Amino acid sequence: MKIVHFSDTHLGFNDLDILNEKNINQREADFYDAFSQVLEQIKTIKPDYIIHTGDLFHRASPSNRAITFALEKFKIIDELNIPFILIAGNHSTPRTNLSSPILKIFNSFKNIHVSYNQVYKKIEFKDVAFHTLPHMNDDTKALSQIELCEKSIDENKKNIMMMHCSVGAHYLMQEFGEWVYPKDKEYIFAKMDYVALGHWHGFGQVGKHENVYYSGSTERTSLNDKRNSKGFIELTLEDKASLFGSLDVEYKEIDIRPIITKEIDCEDYENSLASIDVSDTTDAIVEVKLKNLTPMQSIEIQNSDIKEHIKDAMSVNIKREFKHATNESDVSEVEAMSLEEFFLEHIKEDAKEQEYDRLKNKIQELFASYEEVQDDTN
Repeated sequence: MKIVHFSDTHLGFNDLDILNEKNINQREADFYDAFSQVLEQIKTIKPDYIIHTGDLFHRASPSNRAITFALEKFKIIDELNIPFILIAGNHSTPRTNLSSPILKIFNSFKNIHVSYNQVYKKIEFKDVAFHTLPHMNDDTKALSQIELCEKSIDENKKNIMMMHCSVGAHYLMQEFGEWVYPKDKEYIFAKMDYVALGHWHGFGQVGKHENVYYSGSTERTSLNDKRNSKGFIELTLEDKASLFGSLDVEYKEIDIRPIITKEIDCEDYENSLASIDVSDTTDAIVEVKLKNLTPMQSIEIQNSDIKEHIKDAMSVNIKREFKHATNESDVSEVEAMSLEEFFLEHIKEDAKEQEYDRLKNKIQELFASYEEVQDDTN
C-alpha cells in the first residue's frame, strides 16, 4: 500500500507586499506553486491513497483566489480516482460555531473525504481505516474523541491515525489555540500502522515512535523556518504481520524559493559589505544580519545601500544586532541626538520621500504634544 502524506499548505498566505507579473502577491503565488508541485508528483507516484493533515488554507475564511485555486486543484485530484483524506488544522478551524467550516466546500467531490467538525471520524476502505482527529479547540472534548479513536481500531485492516496537533512541547508552534496531544495517550500510536501528523512545519519522526511522522509544510511562513527543507512523505506499508519493518517512509523534497542568510561585520562595514557573495541570492529571500553594530552606525547605515548591493534578491530583510557600548563616547554620541531625531532617521531609511514628509509632520506633532504635556506636568 502506497500513501502520499502532505500537510500545512497554507493556501492564501501572503507576505512582503511584492506583486508578481499577474498582480498577485509573490509569496502567495509561491504557496500555490508548492501545492502544484506536490500534485504533479502525486500524478507520477500514483499512490493508493492521499492524505493531508491540516491547514490546507492559511485562514478559516480564505480569500476568493485561495478558494478558487483549491477547487481547481481538487477537481484534478478527484479525477485521479485516488481517495484523498483531508482534516482541518487550527488555521482552517473557526473559533466559534457561528462560522461554517471552509472544508465543507469539498463535500460534493466523489474521492475527497473531509474531517473538520472537531470530532473523531473514521473513514474506511476495503483494506484500511483512517482514524481522523482534526484540530480541537476544546481539550476536554478532544480527550473523549481520542478514546473513540482507540475503540474504533480495526484489527483486520491497516490503521492510519491522522491528527493536526503538537505531540510534546518540542513541536509547539507558539500559536494561539494550538492543540497539544496528551502524553498519557501516546500508547495508542503503537496500535496504529502509521500516525500522520500536521501542524509542525518540519519533516521528521517523533521521538521514539517509529511510526509517527510530521510531513512538514510545503512552504515557509517565517524566516525562522529557513533551516527546514519542504516536501512530502511517500509512505509504503507492506503486508506483514509485524508493524516494525513493514513501514517505509521516504521524504520527497520540492523546489521552493530559498531563504539565504548573510552577515555584515560592522566593525569593518565597508569591506564586509563589499565581500558578501551574492551569487546565490537571485530571486531569494535574503536575511542580512548587521553584527557588532553601534548606535551611531545604525543611524548612518542605510538599508537602501545594502539592498542595492543585493539587488537581484526578491526581498532583503535587515536585522540589526547591537554590541555593548565599550566607552563613554558611544553613549554620549547618542545622547547628543534627541529621540525625535533618532526616530526620524530610522524612518527615513525605507520610506519614500513623499511618505517620509507625511510621517515627519505627524511625528513632529506628536513629539511637540508630548513636550507640552511634560511642561504642564513639571
